[in-house]
Amino acid sequence: MPRNPMRESMPFLEHLGELRKRIMWSLVAVIVGLAIALNFTDRLMKFVRRPFEVAAPGQKLVFLTPTEAFWVYMKVALIAGMVLALPVVLYQIWAFIAPGLHAHEKRYAVPFVIIGSVFFLLGASFAQFVVIPFAMRFLVSFPGPDLAPMISIGSYVDFVLKFTLAFGAVFELPVIITLASRMGLITPQFLAKNRKYAILVNFIIAAVLTPTPDVFNQTLMAGPLIVLYELGIISARLFGRPRSRVAAEAAEQPS
Repeated sequence: MPRNPMRESMPFLEHLGELRKRIMWSLVAVIVGLAIALNFTDRLMKFVRRPFEVAAPGQKLVFLTPTEAFWVYMKVALIAGMVLALPVVLYQIWAFIAPGLHAHEKRYAVPFVIIGSVFFLLGASFAQFVVIPFAMRFLVSFPGPDLAPMISIGSYVDFVLKFTLAFGAVFELPVIITLASRMGLITPQFLAKNRKYAILVNFIIAAVLTPTPDVFNQTLMAGPLIVLYELGIISARLFGRPRSRVAAEAAEQPS
């Protein structure tokens, strides 16, 4: 079955126009999400501060400039708004690539949006409830009783948001693998053959992203990455494009 020719015949300027439209709708969704999140900023900040309060009971975060606390609250609300807008953003991504897919492949839009959103939330939750509390306990207690933490709210929130977003993005790995396999860019056989290299890359990523140097916390991130990679392979086998179709489409391409 030949590919939908619409994307191939679309002029470059129309590509840019379509991309701009999808970006604008995504920005509108983020603004709406921000407006909603601003009503819950105090609750969000209490949730974000919780790992520090557990790791350093009796200590308080400080702000070093008059505007620091205000902008931190706005940053937390903006990130929360982006999370609320995630389903719309994922749909806009799908809508942008959909003209290049077969007609029967376009029905995967809703599963893509739902599963992509769920996996991002799973990654963010894993960071909030597992990784960040472990990291804060290690980092706060590491200097010993001779030093007391005096951490600014800006640096702390940046620390938390960095790893929350990183884990949310990393947990999208099965979705990305499945989508790439569905588009014929990779095959599950290729992924399985290069599993050992993927495991090595996963540990390197964990070493870079993990906020503490100990092996336990690095494994805490590398372990889920390996599991997600295996889930991606399974999903690619179930929902990816068959090898015969990939070979047939490659043969159809003009030399």
